[in-house]
Amino acid sequence: MNALTYYIRIATLISVGLVSTLQAVAEVPDPVAYVTNQGGGVTVLSARTLKQVDEIAVGKDPRGLAITADGRLLLTANQGSADVSVVDTATRKEIKRIAVGRNVEFMRISPDGLRAFVTYEPSSEGGPPGKSDRAGKEEKGEKDEAPAEVAIIDLSQWAVVGRIKAARETEAIEFSPEGKLLLVANEGDNTVGVYDLSTLKQIQSVDVAPFGNRPRGIKIAPDGKTYVVTLENSNNLLLLDAAFKPIKTVPTGQGPYGIAFDREGRYLWVAASRADQLQVFDARTFAPVATIPVGKRCWHFSFTPGGQKLLLACGRSNSVQVIDAQKRGVVDTLPGYKLPWGVVTYPTSVGTLDAPR
Repeated sequence: MNALTYYIRIATLISVGLVSTLQAVAEVPDPVAYVTNQGGGVTVLSARTLKQVDEIAVGKDPRGLAITADGRLLLTANQGSADVSVVDTATRKEIKRIAVGRNVEFMRISPDGLRAFVTYEPSSEGGPPGKSDRAGKEEKGEKDEAPAEVAIIDLSQWAVVGRIKAARETEAIEFSPEGKLLLVANEGDNTVGVYDLSTLKQIQSVDVAPFGNRPRGIKIAPDGKTYVVTLENSNNLLLLDAAFKPIKTVPTGQGPYGIAFDREGRYLWVAASRADQLQVFDARTFAPVATIPVGKRCWHFSFTPGGQKLLLACGRSNSVQVIDAQKRGVVDTLPGYKLPWGVVTYPTSVGTLDAPR
């Protein structure tokens, strides 16, 4: 091999390597955030610039939402149309609608990525809330004597393949660390139901009434040893151990609902919606660390994929607030939303509605 041939081959190898590198970079997805609007569709944000890049039309009054592990499909729970929309995130178009039942609300995809679990209330009238969310909840609680249910959607068949009978006014759901159990917060009868996902049978019911009133949010700690439940009407948290035994209560601001640990498990973030606050607690001692003034009816939030910021959906302010996770303060308010309800991101980050899988 002469010198010229040698250098040509070296140049070719470098060129091929450069092309491969550029292709790999091109395949890295631009991080995005998806926000459901009860008065509209789904707003798509760039998680880097926080600028709106699109609006996706889905079913009526979308609330809960979830994204598949590969980021290709987005699901929304549409309260007004009693169904779940499936969206192709590449085209940002709805490709399927799955009938579920009246007043669909909260949704999670199982840790194995095979099924979506959606809460709904067959006896509820649903629809966007009126002027007073609190009054509406109390009035709805008087009407909804029938138990709520959890619909199970097979993500290969894109069909409802099972239903779990829960209790009155089912809200948040969570999974055990190994993904074998499902926990359901039943705000209407002050219980947390525990279900075996292999049989879809209830194996335990935790009475939270001795510790507070109206469980709405629930989240497992990153170490898998503790579950934290928000008790909205008594303004506190209830900690459950791995066997679902109540072990401690922690006072919060008024109306705690959405809840999430940061990725490292050092801090717990709580949306105290009636106090217009986002609170931060030490995840080991549960001592308060910070209280951040925010907008009206801020229920759900998600960290951005990098973890530096937090996006908070403030329904009654018709905005999404951007929180600096280190400085623990509002750094921007994004206007133009219509009753924003929930937020998830891709790549998946920790938040009230999702967790990395």
